[in-house]
Amino acid sequence: MTTGTTPVWTDEVAEATAPIYEKLADQYQESHWRALAPYIFEINRLKKEKNAIILAHNYMTPDIFHGVADIVGDSLALARKASKTDADIICQATVLFMAETSKILCPDKIILQPDMDAGCSLADSITPEDVRALRKQYPGLPIIAYVNTSAEVKAEVDVCCTSSNAIQIVNAMDTDEVVMLPDMYLAKYAAEHTSKTVHSWKGSCIVHERFTAADMKKFRADYEGAKILAHPECPPEVLHEADYAGSTAQMIDYVEKHKPARVVLVTECSMSDNVAAEHPDIELVRPCQLCPHMKRITLPKILKSLQTMTHEVHVDPEVSARARKPIERMLELSA
Repeated sequence: MTTGTTPVWTDEVAEATAPIYEKLADQYQESHWRALAPYIFEINRLKKEKNAIILAHNYMTPDIFHGVADIVGDSLALARKASKTDADIICQATVLFMAETSKILCPDKIILQPDMDAGCSLADSITPEDVRALRKQYPGLPIIAYVNTSAEVKAEVDVCCTSSNAIQIVNAMDTDEVVMLPDMYLAKYAAEHTSKTVHSWKGSCIVHERFTAADMKKFRADYEGAKILAHPECPPEVLHEADYAGSTAQMIDYVEKHKPARVVLVTECSMSDNVAAEHPDIELVRPCQLCPHMKRITLPKILKSLQTMTHEVHVDPEVSARARKPIERMLELSA
């Protein structure tokens, strides 16, 4: 079935992947699918052989999201589910900080990251030294770290949050003021929905910061009746023009609950593709902004990762023990 490490198309592959292609036929031409399907087949075979699972973020391409992923969701869902899996190996179809989070929550499991250069502009925007400086600048205030941070940064904070639970976590703090890092736009979003003062850092997401209020007005003009859903990492003027603001999981929940005939998802482009595959009756307008970091994860890299058991993610035990506390506190507060 394979030539070297490159899988090839066979009747067995065609039969096994046919149900997946039925869902994705609108997004992949048959010739392209014939190149992808052998990887999907071989990855799924290796997962069973090695007792491995694949965690995939909502921003993965449809071939990964619908073809090989066992657990999908936003960063909060992935963190929750990673801690409960019985698999021996977790292969991450995510960026690196999410793989670190899985290792922190599952220290005895093998965590594989197919591309160690799949980073995050938010995680890169702040260091542990920056957090320690914030402690001095705002003595006594709880520091909330978005999960889009390194393990070393998480080890310096009091609690983590995601875009799903940021407001909930802020409100759970027993002070009138908090520090939230590193996303300045998520901090502004949380501040608008709480009575607390939220001090922020200066980080931003290279995907969501590109959207503008003018984009939102153009969507309204070009797509009559469309519901516009925006991610809280977008600038405030974008969120003010949207019909709804929420995390990727919350946007998906909105679509499934309200079933708008036409919807614009103001976030990373692949999520629209994945939602469209699940809801062919809904018109998904794709305001295409791609995350270059998420797009570093591909089927060939996932297959190589499982074949060679690379790249294994390690977190310093002392850092891991300290970082685990704010993650677990987040999970407790948002249960």
